[in-house]
Amino acid sequence: MSRNTMLRDFLRSRRAQVTPEEAGLPLGPGARRVPGLRREEVADLAGISVDYYVRFEQGRCPNVSDALLDSVTRILRLTPVERIYLYEIARTSATHAPRCADDQQISAGLRLLLENLSTPAFVLGRLLNLLAMNEPAHALFRGLGARGNYLRWLILDAPGKAPYADWNVAAHEAIAMLRFDAARHPHDPAVAALVDELTAVSSEFRRIWATHEVELCRNGRRRYRHPLVGEIVLHSERLHIPNEPDQTLFTYSVVPGSPSDAGLRRLTRTTDPAIATSAIRTATSASRKTDSVASPPSSTRSASAAPRLVPAPPSASREARAVPLPASSAAATDTTDLDLPCPGR
Repeated sequence: MSRNTMLRDFLRSRRAQVTPEEAGLPLGPGARRVPGLRREEVADLAGISVDYYVRFEQGRCPNVSDALLDSVTRILRLTPVERIYLYEIARTSATHAPRCADDQQISAGLRLLLENLSTPAFVLGRLLNLLAMNEPAHALFRGLGARGNYLRWLILDAPGKAPYADWNVAAHEAIAMLRFDAARHPHDPAVAALVDELTAVSSEFRRIWATHEVELCRNGRRRYRHPLVGEIVLHSERLHIPNEPDQTLFTYSVVPGSPSDAGLRRLTRTTDPAIATSAIRTATSASRKTDSVASPPSSTRSASAAPRLVPAPPSASREARAVPLPASSAAATDTTDLDLPCPGR
């Protein structure tokens, strides 16, 4: 996936969404062959030659100025996140060496933080790979630990997809997050491999990827419908890790004493593999096969006990070599978002 292709396709898609009237241009005689702005119209509005704009859109202007990027942002009515994305793909060096998504590890301090949190939390890295999750998150997000990649879990796993009240919205944001990651590392073959994999098997992924949407997950309140404990409302926070720009901590908290607090406590008490698996099969109308392999049952954890950190597979791209997680990963969440969806909405 080349930087030039990303820039060209993104600008074309955004030009198509802006009408001449919105850009303040008079309507000329005759029918237009394109739905939005022509390249020469953008060039005229930006005060540059058509030839220079064409070279810029094709990624052949590595030293493009801030003034031009800001002008294009204004003309194409880009969002703040889309502006950041434009800067990323317009400025990335063609000789930039890719960073490996497979070798990411979280720090000892972050791992200790996860272990001490009593509510769900996990860390995503490059390509939305799962780097680590604690036991409450393991109980809440069914199958995510086994897949090892949030987007692969969302797109490919029926148990992760079916419960969403609006799966389409969740998928749009996750795919938009992947596109933003691709802008930071346009020469990483792992990005192209994941996109090719999901494109080959999912028409929904192909449809959404073609929109060139760019977004970052936002904080807010999320609603889940869990087959064991019913509806749970959690408050999601997305936190960047200092000195690790490709790692993000997602935490989910509840209002103390609320019904959701009680529901989450009940859920974390059912993480025993035998109890959780039996309850899931009883609560759902049809059994679903999961990627995980059940391990021998362990004793039920007290609600007040400190959560155990569940290690993530080394990488989603090395899924065949990942160590299967316990059957407790079958304890799931069915989710609905009240504000905006994000990983584990």
